[in-house]
Amino acid sequence: MTTAASRPSHPVILIPARMASTRLPDKPLADIHGVPMIVHVWRRAVEAKIGPVYVACAESAIKAAVEAAGGEAVLTDPNHPSGSDRIHEALAKIDPHGRFDAVVNVQGDLPTLDPHLLRRALDPLDDPEVDIATLAVEITREEERHDPNVVKAVASFGKNGIARALYFSRATVPANAVAGTVGPHYHHIGLYAYRRVALERFVKLPAGILEQREKLEQLRALENGMRIDVALVDTLPLGVDTPAELDRARAMLAPRT
Repeated sequence: MTTAASRPSHPVILIPARMASTRLPDKPLADIHGVPMIVHVWRRAVEAKIGPVYVACAESAIKAAVEAAGGEAVLTDPNHPSGSDRIHEALAKIDPHGRFDAVVNVQGDLPTLDPHLLRRALDPLDDPEVDIATLAVEITREEERHDPNVVKAVASFGKNGIARALYFSRATVPANAVAGTVGPHYHHIGLYAYRRVALERFVKLPAGILEQREKLEQLRALENGMRIDVALVDTLPLGVDTPAELDRARAMLAPRT
């Protein structure tokens, strides 16, 4: 278990981004009303006002787009297997002396992200025993309960809406009904806040058995005794992976007349 202080005082937001996407080629630069998608994400992160924001780029074209909009970006190895590896390299480049004590990892395909979610992601780190924090929202559409593309967070939430993550799965878990009705299931939102020491440890761990079986990287942390806590929110950000989702994002971000 990581030994750490309570809530981090100097967090940084890192947004990993790469051009390789089979379903939506050149996704970070996809045009949304004249602005690249990655710039929309960067703007939402800046609006959270929790710390500096950098885009961790796999390609120079992404870096150029972010910098043209006034943002900061850093080039990273394009061959990283995951976003956590990419932000780890970026963090070492921008902060080699360890000034930032936490990293909020924001996916680069969330152009409609509510900035409040980034602030909420830090709340579980008030507890010094928590290594990694993440988010979940209650599933309200029945088809999502059984969709393997919707990752479920298994946690028992109390009054403060924060609970220890017991497991993450593509299956419909937990099983059975509660008091004769279908109990709540929670849609995991892939946005993480790492204590810096936890990120350093995580990227050095080998891939876990359950991680490989479920194809869920966060299970590596659980398999190795790291603690992940989940904060419950009421907003599910739109992840853009397909042309249809890009159209939805454009509609949601259309200028008001």
